[in-house]
Amino acid sequence: MKHFPIFLAVEDRRIVVSGGDEAAVAKLRLILKSEARIEVYADTALPQIHDWAGQGRLTLIPRALAAGDAAGAVLVYAANEDDAEDARVAAIGRAEGALVNIVDNLADSAFITPAIVDRDPVTVAIGTEGAAPVLARAIKADLEERLPPVLGLLARVGKAFRPMAERLPMGRKRRDFWSDYYFDKGPKAVARDGADTLPATLSELLFDHMAAEQTPGRVDLVGAGPGDPELLTLKARKALDRADVVIHDGLVAPEILELARREAVLVPVGKIGFGPSTPQDKINALMIEHAQDGAHVVRLKSGDPGVFGRLDEEIEALDAAGVDWAIVPGITAATAAVAQIGQSFTRRGRNSSVRLLTGHDVKGFAEHDWRALARPGEVAAIYMGKRSARFVQGRLLMHGASPATPVSIVENASRADSRMRAATLADLPNAVEGLTGPAVILFGLAPRQAAAARIETIQSKELAL
Repeated sequence: MKHFPIFLAVEDRRIVVSGGDEAAVAKLRLILKSEARIEVYADTALPQIHDWAGQGRLTLIPRALAAGDAAGAVLVYAANEDDAEDARVAAIGRAEGALVNIVDNLADSAFITPAIVDRDPVTVAIGTEGAAPVLARAIKADLEERLPPVLGLLARVGKAFRPMAERLPMGRKRRDFWSDYYFDKGPKAVARDGADTLPATLSELLFDHMAAEQTPGRVDLVGAGPGDPELLTLKARKALDRADVVIHDGLVAPEILELARREAVLVPVGKIGFGPSTPQDKINALMIEHAQDGAHVVRLKSGDPGVFGRLDEEIEALDAAGVDWAIVPGITAATAAVAQIGQSFTRRGRNSSVRLLTGHDVKGFAEHDWRALARPGEVAAIYMGKRSARFVQGRLLMHGASPATPVSIVENASRADSRMRAATLADLPNAVEGLTGPAVILFGLAPRQAAAARIETIQSKELAL
């Protein structure tokens, strides 16, 4: 991000525009939405600028900008449509302490003007750093349709009421009050009785929320999916938006954590195989403590919480503490991995079942029904299998699996840094070497040719058992 988005205070502060043609008019249409004191410097100006000056909306000075004119201004726009004149104006603005924008000159501008969706005081600014103005206009058009005109009215009345609303305790109770106003009671009151009834609606709503008992805390056990934020379910996205506390695994992608409310407390409780880990008892205690304090807690787990996520232990702890909970399933890593290699888990004539296995459990390398898995055509997804690859290979070969059985390994499934490797059972230990991220071993499946562009093919080594 080369431009940091902020909202600049311009009330009763000077904004200077140099230029009187179309480029200046385009900028002035946006600047006039503000409460700044606007000065335009131009030898000649279009009729629209003269009209605005006649209405008292800006001051037109009929000459070129000179030294001293930008002193005390917060912003200066060089909109002369002449490179030399714009450079001269920009130099004056910088020397006199103003931020300068040169129209259609991104490289020499200190700031850029975004596309704006105006629902004053609600303002949405859209910027693409000059890379895609057409995209910014399309986003603006979409938001204009989505955001009702009444939104600004609700916000203006709500702003005046904020001192009264501070009688509610900070946090969830106050947030519930404002959500009730903006998304339910406020719009209904305007539609039914008109804008004049909004103050009374707010007063009644405040009384109801002050009289209501504190809503008890709860825990949502949420699947974050394999890593790609676009694979997060809508229900999971809504839970993150409501959460007061997010207790998350170390494998949850940073892009997904960015979707949590800015005010939410993020609590990392990572677990690393054969490495530092947060004890499960501590995770349980954190969920219970925050929920009993009245917080809406999201226990955010990579993949699906019900697949090797110790979900039952957490539910049992919440039940024992009397904490309400709900499960929000997610896309498990195996599903993302098999999609990435262009295959399906089951296929008519090949296999009618699929196994989800773990390479190791609390007792060490995990034992399974190796004889059944070694039969031709069987398919399995093996989680946490990098360290146990040689163990798994040995058990399968011992029970009759063919060394030529295809194996695919997908590291960081669905993420931008994902890697895929194609191998056989004979090469499995070699195939997982050098992988540092979480990987799923797909036993019995080879990548489809169409998905093979990024596949690393592992060359056979001598099989040593």
